[in-house]
Amino acid sequence: MQTNFELKIEKLVYGGDALGRLDGRVVLAPFALPGETVSVYPEAERSSLLRARVESVLAPSASRVDPVCAYFTHCGGCHYQHASHEFQLESKLEILREVLRRIGKIEWTDEIETVSAEPWGYRNRTQFRIEGGAIGFREARSHKLCGIERCPISSPKINETVGVLGRMMRDPRWPRFVKALELFTNETEVQVNVLESDRPVAKRFFDWCAESIPGAVAGSLDYRAGEFVFRVGNRSFFQVNRFLAQSLVDVAIGGAQGETALDLYAGVGLFSLALAGSFSQVTAVESGAGAVRDLKCNAALAGLPVEVVQSDAALHLEKVEQAPDFVLADPPRSGLGKTVVRELIRLAPRDIAVVACDPATLARDLAALLAAGYKLSKLTIIDLFPQTFHIETVARLERQ
Repeated sequence: MQTNFELKIEKLVYGGDALGRLDGRVVLAPFALPGETVSVYPEAERSSLLRARVESVLAPSASRVDPVCAYFTHCGGCHYQHASHEFQLESKLEILREVLRRIGKIEWTDEIETVSAEPWGYRNRTQFRIEGGAIGFREARSHKLCGIERCPISSPKINETVGVLGRMMRDPRWPRFVKALELFTNETEVQVNVLESDRPVAKRFFDWCAESIPGAVAGSLDYRAGEFVFRVGNRSFFQVNRFLAQSLVDVAIGGAQGETALDLYAGVGLFSLALAGSFSQVTAVESGAGAVRDLKCNAALAGLPVEVVQSDAALHLEKVEQAPDFVLADPPRSGLGKTVVRELIRLAPRDIAVVACDPATLARDLAALLAAGYKLSKLTIIDLFPQTFHIETVARLERQ
């Protein structure tokens, strides 16, 4: 099949595509919306699945809007700029329910609360590719560079810095062997972190950045979220949405209290410090050495008695003998995994909060915990990634 055909879109699926059907086969195409009729061109075909690109929209959805970004559909960073923000949120609710049902066999019919904020200029951390004197992002499903001058989902300070970097790249002093940079900012200071380079970058490059970029720092910067200020080193993780970090903490911890709490994948202590206000004893577990140093510093500056353990979460849990009252886990995209889930089931803490950035691994982990006797008491979507398919979910569980 190498000709255009009309497709009626049924729904959005996790990953950014829209789904329709042709002669019993599933067709996936980006940048279309449910209810629309679109003309698509086939690009890749398997026995039961066809991938296609949208050539034109024949009958648009009422939820379709004009994209804000000139690079949308070319840049691979955003997936939903053609949909209103309200419709994005509605769609993510349905996608989360569908993934929980399909992968975890979890029929959640109760309300899923959504916490959202400004959908533009929200990113405090952005990674950029650099090729041929241009800065930008990978094109969708491609290794080609989409050069940009600004990114509307990144914060004002990041966009200001991108403009400066663009001018610096035209200077002979620019190290042509740098392939990728990361910018992280508190809107006053900005970290310039080299992520990929063909050879080590000399200190004079970072000195030049400090001279040219207002507020540029090569080491750590201080980031305020709620009542606490966090030192964040250049190798440490921090939540990327500058409007919703405290809301994420409030939802994940809200109402939890007791004697002992365990914070797994603790990072620089975003949840740990808040837990110390509700629990007598807080243990924070983090594997990254840089993040552990930041976490210890942040707990000391806040005057909070947080016990910091540098360890893999699974290895630490295997050594724990007495169940804490509350466990908070903010794992990477791969989720908790079998070992951590097994150990949580063995320990049987009274309450668990899972902060998940992938609904598929969340569904897998929840299914095991529910089968072991836990009850899912609340689900909340924190809209950390507007304009993209990514879904941040907080699941609260209690032991029955």
